[in-house]
Amino acid sequence: MDYELLDHEADIGIRGYGNTIEEAFENGAKAMFSVMIDLDEVNPQKNVEIKCEAPDIEALFIEWLNELLTKKDIEEMSFSEFKVKINKNDLYTLKGVASGERFDQKKHKPKIEVKAATYSGLKIGKKDEKIYIQCVVDV
Repeated sequence: MDYELLDHEADIGIRGYGNTIEEAFENGAKAMFSVMIDLDEVNPQKNVEIKCEAPDIEALFIEWLNELLTKKDIEEMSFSEFKVKINKNDLYTLKGVASGERFDQKKHKPKIEVKAATYSGLKIGKKDEKIYIQCVVDV
């Protein structure tokens, strides 16, 4: 299991799993985009660079997801694959790549629009030897 959707009263919870925190971030992004589109229909043919920073790892996850949503809208793209590298200096910094293609309503079968990742339900933990990170996304 790479990711899962969590029950929430009005919005949707997402959780990404990984052997590393980077992998959990990547799968968290997949979880968020799976709410919006059919990931299997997106060809990862164009790469978009993502950079963000935050004072802690939890806030970095929210920054990452919200930056992805911004790039999705600006570039008019659907993303299906993600790569992340996280460093810690004074702040946590993330350099990532989102891969996808130009959004096509017929091909990508839009579902629910995600407006933003929120701090609600934000948590990092371990389950079955995997690291996970989760939050609630505003739909």
